[in-house]
Amino acid sequence: MYTAKGRLDINSMLQQYSPLVRRLAHQMIAKLPANVEIDDLIQVGMIGLNDALSRYDATQGVQFETFATQRIRGAMLDELRGADWMSRGTRKQQREIEAAVHRLEQRLGRAPHESEIAKEMGISLAEYQDLLNKVRGTQLVYLEDMNGDNGEDDYLDRHVADNDADPLHQLNDYRLRQALVEAIKTLPEREQFVMSMYYERDMNLKEIAAVLGVTESRVCQLHSQSIARLRVKLREW
Repeated sequence: MYTAKGRLDINSMLQQYSPLVRRLAHQMIAKLPANVEIDDLIQVGMIGLNDALSRYDATQGVQFETFATQRIRGAMLDELRGADWMSRGTRKQQREIEAAVHRLEQRLGRAPHESEIAKEMGISLAEYQDLLNKVRGTQLVYLEDMNGDNGEDDYLDRHVADNDADPLHQLNDYRLRQALVEAIKTLPEREQFVMSMYYERDMNLKEIAAVLGVTESRVCQLHSQSIARLRVKLREW
């Protein structure tokens, strides 16, 4: 979109692509703790969109939406990283869940039930489910997990940049995806449904809850537990 003088109409572009910002924010918020506000992500995302508009070069052969998506996500991740969005205490509890899952899988030779994980952790089932809600920011990989050996190469350096032309990156990405597919197959059936609806069909928590006939809180618990199981599996990979 251009003005009568042939210049890029920034206001029109911001209005046109603001739904993209909201969509990316809603996709990200479901993976984050409850203390993260959706409006904060959208505001930061709009800054990323504005940055994309000022930096976009059509001669590079990249579609604007692809370029903008990287900038918007990058801005959101920068904000989250700077705000220390998951406390050390919460991450410690998250690791305790994963450790319990790992021990039980080794002992039982199968995916443990929620009640078994709670018992292994020495807490009640209700306490364990509350904990799953608390650690809903669980991710397959953390930003600091992705640091290089020298501590300088981080998530944004390697993932917001365009790696399509890097054969090694493509190979590693393919192997990770294959490992992830195999790991998802080991999940209990209901958790497989949640992961499929959320990541493959791009359904939100409310929609998944309606399909399964449970609350959004319960979907959140299932999602957190699924990610904990998958992190255990991917560590073996």
